[in-house]
Amino acid sequence: MNYEFISKTLFFPEKGILVIGDLHLGYDYMIQQSGVLIPERQVKDIIEELKEIFKKIKEAEEEIKKIIFLGDIKHSFSYEWKEKNFFNEVLSFLEKYFDKKDIIFIKGNHDTMDYSFGKMKDYYISGDVTFLHGDKSFLPVLDKEIKTIVMGHIHPSVVISEKKGVKKEKYKCFLVGKSKGKEIIILPSFLASIEGGTVNNFDEEYEDYFSIVPKKDLMKFEVYVVGDDKVYDFGKVKDLTNP
Repeated sequence: MNYEFISKTLFFPEKGILVIGDLHLGYDYMIQQSGVLIPERQVKDIIEELKEIFKKIKEAEEEIKKIIFLGDIKHSFSYEWKEKNFFNEVLSFLEKYFDKKDIIFIKGNHDTMDYSFGKMKDYYISGDVTFLHGDKSFLPVLDKEIKTIVMGHIHPSVVISEKKGVKKEKYKCFLVGKSKGKEIIILPSFLASIEGGTVNNFDEEYEDYFSIVPKKDLMKFEVYVVGDDKVYDFGKVKDLTNP
């Protein structure tokens, strides 16, 4: 399967499909509500980053025909009017580039409210590739015709330290490997904040109920770290040193 890592997104040039990990719209607002004074720029950052990604793909003389969001579009488990406004703002931006039918929203475990008015899907299938959130599976996803599963949900990241116990930095990453006889590609979240599951600690912290990929398989996955200029191959999860 031919695909490219472009920043935090995944692009299938032959299909013209761009895939985006968990947005968690309202995450910054939630932090503000807890009393931490941070600027409200989540939507602005998302739009600016998407513009840059669209530009790169166009410069490569490739075309985006469809854009897929892998669930957890919103952050709060309850209704938040701010989140609905954020969603509408992002959707208005997307509709400048795509027909409504070519903007696909997958339902995640945080998407208890569907701001897309019933258009969210449990999964989306294109040929032999299935796109879903990753917290639970569905029978059509396991069909023998499906060769690749693309998911989000676990927000993979890597902690890199110059020397043990000294300076540490966290980076988002992609995970690619085999499970259930299929190729699995796990995207990082699209949040500006770096949070979620630390790959270095999966051996101790990862629980099988957390996603459709069991730990024994995940430990064999390849890690691709998102850098400022490109995506770097970091080898397998099981070979990474705990931070």
